[in-house]
Amino acid sequence: MLIKMIPEIGHFALVIALLMAVVQATMPLAGAATRRPLWMAFARPMAAGQFLFVATAYACLTLSYLLDDFSVATVANNSNSMLPWYYKFSAVWGNHEGSVLLWILMLAGWGFAASRLSHNLPVDMIARVLGVMGMVSVGFLAFILVTSNPFERLLPSIPQDGADLNPLLQDFGLIIHPPMLYMGYVGFSVVFAFAIAALLGGRLDAAWTRWARPWTNIAWAFLTVGIALGSWWAYYELGWGGWWFWDPVENASLLPWLAGTALIHSLAVTEKRGSFKSWTVLLAITTFSLSLLGTFLVRSGVLTSVHAFANDPSRGLFILALLGATVGLSLLIFALRAPRVRHAVAFSWVSRDALLLINNILLVIMTVTVLLGTVYPLLLDALGLGKISVGPPYFNALFVPLTAMLCVFMGLGPNARWKLMSGRELLRRLALAGATALVIGSIVPLVYGGEWNLWVTLGLVIALWIVLSLVSDLLDKTRQAPSRLAGLKRLSLAHWGMVLGHLGLAVTIVGVTVVSHYNVERNVRMAPGDSVQVAGYTFTMTELRNRRGPNFLADTATIRVNRDGSARSFTMAPEKRLYLARGMPMTDVALRPGLFRDLYVAMGEDLGDGSWALRIQYKPFVRWLWLGALLMAAGGLLAVADRRYRLKRTREAPQSAPLSREVSA
Repeated sequence: MLIKMIPEIGHFALVIALLMAVVQATMPLAGAATRRPLWMAFARPMAAGQFLFVATAYACLTLSYLLDDFSVATVANNSNSMLPWYYKFSAVWGNHEGSVLLWILMLAGWGFAASRLSHNLPVDMIARVLGVMGMVSVGFLAFILVTSNPFERLLPSIPQDGADLNPLLQDFGLIIHPPMLYMGYVGFSVVFAFAIAALLGGRLDAAWTRWARPWTNIAWAFLTVGIALGSWWAYYELGWGGWWFWDPVENASLLPWLAGTALIHSLAVTEKRGSFKSWTVLLAITTFSLSLLGTFLVRSGVLTSVHAFANDPSRGLFILALLGATVGLSLLIFALRAPRVRHAVAFSWVSRDALLLINNILLVIMTVTVLLGTVYPLLLDALGLGKISVGPPYFNALFVPLTAMLCVFMGLGPNARWKLMSGRELLRRLALAGATALVIGSIVPLVYGGEWNLWVTLGLVIALWIVLSLVSDLLDKTRQAPSRLAGLKRLSLAHWGMVLGHLGLAVTIVGVTVVSHYNVERNVRMAPGDSVQVAGYTFTMTELRNRRGPNFLADTATIRVNRDGSARSFTMAPEKRLYLARGMPMTDVALRPGLFRDLYVAMGEDLGDGSWALRIQYKPFVRWLWLGALLMAAGGLLAVADRRYRLKRTREAPQSAPLSREVSA
């Protein structure tokens, strides 16, 4: 009997979570405003209770999938009795309702983490932070209960079996990609809450940035990994061999990443120098707002994508209203409170402050560029002004030059001093690094590709410039130490995190540059016994056979691969699958990965005479794309481990001082 009531238990848990979120969103904020400690004390237990009940609801939905309860509409529409258990587990978020529940679980989890890891914060500050997060939770819990109930029943007509999970989503990458992406999206809610709490409480000082920086880095690291996993999934699952398509939903995740990158650097300046205060708060608001925009794009039905949940547009209107309320209220608070903070911090345009400001401006321009290219066609269509298509040519023409400019200043920034520095000294520090990058970057295409290529040279020069400028900075910082090793040991984890993050971007640039210009692709017709040569490898089809999977039938080709001049060989086995429940054909790519190249074979169509169409690709350095992303994420997490973010601070007064007016020069 209890098993049959699992969906009702889950639904009831969501209702309780909503009620607790309402308390969390009202009592602590009212208590902080009226200085009532008892009301502020509601914040932490409500955050913990909300997380407990949302986790209960999520567990109930997961059990419904694992137990094949096809009386639940989402289970019937997105699962099947033949579906392997691990895909049933991921099917929970492979649809609109379940993905929203996962979002809410992440949001409650971040709130719970903030409540548990904030005992060194002033009582009124954490009350405001959790109160703001409670307001966001109220919006999303109301959204799921009113428009997207994941526990809706199909009674009395219960189907005998489910419609199955979309075959595109039956993949290991989709088991880990959405949770990582959502952890990044939702993680920025903590930074947003800190920014609004700082405005409300009058703490636009170095203290709030020190509290917010670890949360920003963690959220950014998760989002970086999530984007990389999505790119990796698109590369091998869709059968095209591509890794980024400027798809609107891909752009939806890139937007908060770009704004979050600017926010990380702006927080560093605010903490170190006390400048960029208003700019930092505005970036925190913008980053989370772009996360909500991505949620709207995916769930509104306004676009079609392999990543999107094209549902009832009324759901999109609800999210649009939530987005409008969040952006509108936060900007109103910003407009009312931020002008009261004035600061005068002198700096030269040849200084780290100025270079980080320039980088921030470039990142914002890149964000606006992607935002316009993504949203403008949707606005034209919605207003009945016609349909236009904005594709890779637009994004590449604008994004690539901006990225190149960004990387130039990235190399300058770490080598510049705070506040003031002479241009001659900065030039002296980096002249050797720049010359070396230019020479090596120009020679490598001649050696590797056999001819000089302007775009490959540009990409390699930029990547080498980033790396060599980091080396120059490390040499300068260890010059006065007893030994280089001793000097390196003295550097903070935050500094090493920066080094790793910048190095990761350089590695990604190398991967993008090389695979974009030296990729080799051939579309061939092959039958057993046929051979073809591609990029120094011989591919021979030795066998065609049929096999049955747990919920699909597959035609499998066995390909023997020899490298020219070598007696060693290996086999690759691409498949063309037919998923039984949906009758949907899918390509299962065969990959031979390597650090410096991938071999990629995808089956096309049966040509009817015992032969098949195959796409064979040689993709040099493609793994460096995702290796670089992992290095960037590792850099973000390493910075969080810095000692100054782990020290127990002295207990501060339970109330923050009122916002004071600072006199500008």
